[in-house]
Amino acid sequence: MKRIILSLLIAIAALSNVANAQFRWGASVGGNCNNFTFKQDLVSVKQGFGETAGVRAEMMFPGIGFGIEFGLLYSQRGASVNLGERLIWSSQGYGNERLYIHNIDIPLNLKFKWTRMQGLEDYVAPFVYGGPVLSIQAGHNKCDAIKYSGGEVGLVAGLGFEVFKRWQIAASYTWGMTYALKTQQLTDFSARNKTWDLHLTYFF
Repeated sequence: MKRIILSLLIAIAALSNVANAQFRWGASVGGNCNNFTFKQDLVSVKQGFGETAGVRAEMMFPGIGFGIEFGLLYSQRGASVNLGERLIWSSQGYGNERLYIHNIDIPLNLKFKWTRMQGLEDYVAPFVYGGPVLSIQAGHNKCDAIKYSGGEVGLVAGLGFEVFKRWQIAASYTWGMTYALKTQQLTDFSARNKTWDLHLTYFF
């Protein structure tokens, strides 16, 4: 009986926190530096630069500093892959190919923001966040030697600062957990995205 009562009290407290959670959303823009990490070191890869834009939202629970961040973002990620270093592709006329992917990203992060700094948090408040991101491939460049996955799952870890309770500047790193592309002829030669991201968000 005591366990049931305790469980009910915890559930009521959790629902109370959700009801009092502070929700807001904003516009976000940024840039990224991406690399393709292949299973085997057969060709050289040079990192590429892309852009990100969309909306981000956060739901913070007052008093504890924890919350949830999620969003809907367009991103372009890519890199240059020197297929010409191997005869299997150079014989077909491939060389240093710039491969890029257009993604719709849906991140879902657990977020912690320092909010008890004796009033300093009204001007600047550091935060950290992390969680999974689902990327749906909306388009890509044409390269017949490459087969794209159609989507991928990544793991994000980041940190940043909130300025004047409106602006957030954040940097993050994303580990691709599933493959983003593979070659048509060598079926086990696949690559995952590894991405540095820097973005600026204004919350309304």
